Amino acid sequence: NNDEVTVRRLLSHTAGLTDGLGYSGYAPGTPVQSIEQSLTKASDADAGISGAVHVGTKPGSAFTYSGGGYTLLQLVVEEVSGQPFAVFMQEAVFQPLGMTHSSYVWDENSPYPLAEFYNNDGTKYKPHHYTAVAATSLYTSLSDLALFFQAHLKGPQNEPIGRGVLTPATLKRMREAHGQEMGVAIWGLGPVLYATTADNDFIIGHDGKSTPPINTAVRLNPATGDGIIVLETGSPTMATRLASEWVFWKTGQVDTFLFPMLLPGLIKAIGIGWLVIIVSVITYFTWKRRRIASQRST
Repeated sequence: NNDEVTVRRLLSHTAGLTDGLGYSGYAPGTPVQSIEQSLTKASDADAGISGAVHVGTKPGSAFTYSGGGYTLLQLVVEEVSGQPFAVFMQEAVFQPLGMTHSSYVWDENSPYPLAEFYNNDGTKYKPHHYTAVAATSLYTSLSDLALFFQAHLKGPQNEPIGRGVLTPATLKRMREAHGQEMGVAIWGLGPVLYATTADNDFIIGHDGKSTPPINTAVRLNPATGDGIIVLETGSPTMATRLASEWVFWKTGQVDTFLFPMLLPGLIKAIGIGWLVIIVSVITYFTWKRRRIASQRST
C-alpha cells in the first residue's frame, strides 16, 4: 500500500522500498537523468542493482536499505519548497549554520580547491555528477562538517541545540530507534545509530560509499560532544573502518557498520576452525582403526 509510505519511514529505511540503491553517478560529459527517470529506473545504479524504486514489502514491517527513498525525499523537498534541492539546502541549512564551503552542486569556478579523486589502484579520476544529489552529492569540508556537528550540541555561548534550523526536540526524535535488524536498533529518522551510550542514547552519524571508491564516515556522541570525521577516496571502506574503531574505543561495542565488514572474516575463521576439527577427528579415527587392526594381526 503506497499510502503507508511516509516521510518518517523513508528517513528510517522502513517504507518498504526494496531498491537497495547506491549510485555510481555519471562521468563528465555523460547525460544525467531527470529525478523522475531515476526513480523509475536509475541508469547509474551500482553494479548488481536493478535501479527500480518501488514498494516491495509492507511499509513499516522491516528495515530495508533504500537509496531510492532518499531520492524520493529529494523530490518531496523540491515540490513542497518550489526550489531545487541544492538551493533549498543552501538557504535552509548551510547559510544559517555558517557552512560556507558546502553545496550539493559543484561549481567549477569555485575559489575553493576540490580534493583529488582516486581509484583503488591509485590512479586519478574526474568527479562524477549525480541525479540523486540528496543521497550522494554533498561537497563539503571538515570545518563545515564540524559546524554541522556542533549544531547538535549547546553552543559555548549558550547557543541553542539545532541553532534554529531544527528544534532540540526534533533532533532528539531523530535519534529514536525506527529501523532494526535482528532486534538491534540501527537507524533513526536519518541518522545511523551506531552504538548505545551510558545515558541510553546513541552514537549517531552516517557513512557514504560510492563507486569509483569514495568513503566517508562521521560519528558523534551527543552526550559528550566527542566525534570523528573521516573523508577519503581510493578505498571503499577505510573511512568506515577508522570511524568504527573510534566507536569501539569509546564504547567497547562493534558498531552497526563494522560488524558486516567483519562477518565474512569471522565466517571464514569459523569454517577453517571446523575444517581443522573435522580433519583431526578423521585422522584420529583412521589412526585408531589401523592400530586396532595391527593389534588383531599380531
